[in-house]
Amino acid sequence: QVQLVESGGGSVQAGGSLRLSCAASAASGSLFRISTMGWYRQAPGKQRELVAAIGNDVSTNYADSVKGRFTISRDNAKKMVYLQMNSLKPEDTALYYCNLRPSIGDANLWGQGTQVTVSS
Repeated sequence: QVQLVESGGGSVQAGGSLRLSCAASAASGSLFRISTMGWYRQAPGKQRELVAAIGNDVSTNYADSVKGRFTISRDNAKKMVYLQMNSLKPEDTALYYCNLRPSIGDANLWGQGTQVTVSS
């Protein structure tokens, strides 16, 4: 069974950086290659929102609030997706989730989340 395992969260001061990683364990290489991978976040009392996504064609999409500060990337050989977060702001504080959505079928997989806390 495919599982998504996030890591790299933590507490930083405003202006700092973190790099989140997501491992798609037990996923076949072909499944990973055809999937759009995304990072979402959910702050207390707010809805889950898309932060960034990267398609199987390596096209990327970012929330306006993180453009120019965050970069999403993927390594198909390692079945990993990353989120480099620079110039962090207190409003980036949230639980960050990894998402896998194949281009075929209706699967929509989520990780358990990793906490990011940015202090002012």
